[in-house]
Amino acid sequence: MPELPEVEVVRRGLAGHVVGRIIESAELRGARVARRHLPGPADLAARIAGTHVESARRRGKYLWLVLASPDGERQALLAHLGMSGQLLVEEPGAPDEKHLHARFLFADGGTELRFVDQRTFGGLALSELTDELVPDAIAHIAADPLEPAFDQALVVRRMKARDSAVKRALLDQTLVSGVGNIYADEALWRAQIHGERLCSALTRPALSRLLDHARDVMLEALGQGGTSFDALYVNVNGASGYFDRSLHAYGQEGRPCARCGTLIRREAFMNRSSYSCPRCQPRPRARGAGN
Repeated sequence: MPELPEVEVVRRGLAGHVVGRIIESAELRGARVARRHLPGPADLAARIAGTHVESARRRGKYLWLVLASPDGERQALLAHLGMSGQLLVEEPGAPDEKHLHARFLFADGGTELRFVDQRTFGGLALSELTDELVPDAIAHIAADPLEPAFDQALVVRRMKARDSAVKRALLDQTLVSGVGNIYADEALWRAQIHGERLCSALTRPALSRLLDHARDVMLEALGQGGTSFDALYVNVNGASGYFDRSLHAYGQEGRPCARCGTLIRREAFMNRSSYSCPRCQPRPRARGAGN
């Protein structure tokens, strides 16, 4: 699933290609793409037609367009990319993609916006907006480390109060959003903390340093267009990111640690995998071991 940097790359592309334009019509193919919009795809398409795209916004892994109707009412077109969702800008008349689920045509007759999703875990929905222009549907999602609203001191206090493993806390989108498995492993490697250490056993400076690393690694990934391991993640122009070439922990099993030379290990984690350095990030010896 795309994480914050990958979604931000797409958001920036949308800001450059669709913001300021009027949606003339929308074509949604099948019900699955709009399954999160309970009135169904026909209702979603009808409510989008004629709206003005005011902005493209993101919180964590969620992306939305702020749409204004002719009477000035605002709503959010919320897009979740799931495992393989792509928002692509295409020239009119370009061949349809094999897994095309939605097409948006604009009043100016220019480029189209298409939603393509091979695995169909993603989707589109309309949502009311809070005063902060965040969709009601994701109002429970916490601010992410790149947002001005992110309160790092508050997040550190909340993490410190938990007896859960620190990697689980990093992945809790109600605590801090946008961090997924890839960037959690990279931040933990940089902070030299094993993901099974308990939040409550880590010092507040250590937790703050970990969040600093999470922010830094995501900014670096953003500068390289995100991380791509296959052709399913692309930006709005169909190009892949290449931060995977700069990863130090995630996916590096059996390769020497860039810091100490010890071979990176892989461990099972929540039906996924965690990658770490046995020397730089020793497992906690007993419950409650700190850093």
